[in-house]
Amino acid sequence: MANRENWAYDAQTETILASSAVRAVGGTHRLRMEAEFTPLYDSCCILRRNLLRSGVSVWYNHGIILQGGRPMRDLKNTCRVAVVQATPVMFRKDKCLEKALRLINEAAGEGAELIVFPELFIPGYPYGMTFGFTVGSRKAVGREDWKMYYDNSLLADGPEMRKLLRRARELGVYISMGYSERDAVTGTLYNANMMISPEGEALNHRKLKPTGSERVVWGDADRDYFPVMDTPWGPMGNLICWESYMPLARTALYEKGVTLYISPNTNDNPEWQATVQHIALEGRCYFINCDMVFHRADYPAGLHCPDEIARLNDIPCRGGSCIGDPYGHYVVQPVWDSEDILYADLDMQCVPASRMELDVCGHYARPDVLRLTVQDA
Repeated sequence: MANRENWAYDAQTETILASSAVRAVGGTHRLRMEAEFTPLYDSCCILRRNLLRSGVSVWYNHGIILQGGRPMRDLKNTCRVAVVQATPVMFRKDKCLEKALRLINEAAGEGAELIVFPELFIPGYPYGMTFGFTVGSRKAVGREDWKMYYDNSLLADGPEMRKLLRRARELGVYISMGYSERDAVTGTLYNANMMISPEGEALNHRKLKPTGSERVVWGDADRDYFPVMDTPWGPMGNLICWESYMPLARTALYEKGVTLYISPNTNDNPEWQATVQHIALEGRCYFINCDMVFHRADYPAGLHCPDEIARLNDIPCRGGSCIGDPYGHYVVQPVWDSEDILYADLDMQCVPASRMELDVCGHYARPDVLRLTVQDA
């Protein structure tokens, strides 16, 4: 982030108090804005226009907070969310999309306003496969398997994504979809997640750093680092699986004031549940943990790595989808070993209430001591 500054607005004198300016001149220093500050929300807009163009983050204690230029306005009281713990049709983008659309219809029929899918739901997570890679060499048959996966990866603006956008508009829902993205220019694959609004807005996020052997399949993100979507329930962002173990990446989302933190993943490790609770508590947000479940038998016939598949457990990924609230408590307990749609009505007023004593990028921060710089793109 660019320079962070603490500012306070004095509604009676229509002035802005700047803490660094106070230190600079050794006394009280007031900045008078060239506009009227009535009502208070108008002052925020003026402040945003006059100060944030230089990258300054602005903070208020008068009922409105600007974090990185985003006003924390009143939140819609309840968000009905559907967390889709489902099995992808491995290596078949057409069948994955067909299943996704059916599940979206089902969740919307249950009143869901936000519908969340796992990491790489389209066309599945190739757990346990090496694609013929060893240090210093590749196998031709592994390249054939990789090409099958490549062919079933999606363009961010391709026909499959357009169908998801159309369904979101038709049903009036928000959708979060994990997928393997194929870059339209270079052909590089990215582990990606798309957030879609009912108005047809689509915000793509590419995983910053693929984890372990994922790096032989997907590239490092070169853009779309920390997109945040404005929703009736506040800013919504996402990090994919182990990205959430990157403290500065989490902080980049906290800086944007996220109230809904989506975590699409393929992680059934028991330790991950502690992560769910920790991040929800730390970020004072709802942590929506969406995992997939699949069996060894779900791998398609015709892959050139039967020995690799045979070594897998019967259920390579057991799920564990759940939701944590801003106090680190489960709203929905983890679900294991089966496909399911988890529904919850999230009390969004819990978010601002929880930040009374802890707001890690607000009053519980020391930007004069610790500062995060993000080369966002």
